[in-house]
Amino acid sequence: MMIMVFLLSGWILSWFKFDRLFIQAFKELFNKEITIASYYFIFFCVGTIGDLVLFFNGEYINRLFS
Repeated sequence: MMIMVFLLSGWILSWFKFDRLFIQAFKELFNKEITIASYYFIFFCVGTIGDLVLFFNGEYINRLFS
């Protein structure tokens, strides 16, 4: 569920040109060129980590059935 929330957040933020800001900041900080696909992949990874944290804390099942 968190994966979808973070992907949706990334998509909504892209309406306000946050994706361009993020890509430029990443380039300046790490000297690496990334694309819009990488932008969404980062949101996917953060959402996956969030889901794993909820799963291992036992809160994931409670949220599904609440």
